[in-house]
Amino acid sequence: MDYQAKLYTPFSVLGIRCARDALTGIDFLPLDERTKAPEGLFAALVCEELMRYLDDPAHVFSIPIDPAGTPHQKKVWQALLGIPCGQTRSYGEIAAELASGAQAVGQACGANPIPVIIPCHRVLGKAGLGGFMKHAGGAPLDIKRWLLAHERR
Repeated sequence: MDYQAKLYTPFSVLGIRCARDALTGIDFLPLDERTKAPEGLFAALVCEELMRYLDDPAHVFSIPIDPAGTPHQKKVWQALLGIPCGQTRSYGEIAAELASGAQAVGQACGANPIPVIIPCHRVLGKAGLGGFMKHAGGAPLDIKRWLLAHERR
């Protein structure tokens, strides 16, 4: 994968993918992955915004994003952007808001190409944490727990 930056965070190295003037993807890479200085001003701005979030979880991202997805996925991702920092919603609540199904919302969350900024980690199952990045356990859920704890500090 070609990344315009690789940013170290306490929970993962973030692989940053950008088009000319929009963020198109963030991948969670292993913590032992080598970092990479930003290529270009926009990638540097993305890294700066992410570092502000790490310093202050209430930081509001202002960078342009361009996530590739279906119309339904984009509708779900737009709804996720409306969940305030430190709060959560259930898959069912998002589904009711969008006249969709909880499973379809969960699938859209799992397909989110710009996690952290599009806060799919703020969406929980009706009986617990739910999944994260198409996983029901392991390191992805550890990342979700970290993000949620960070936002509640």
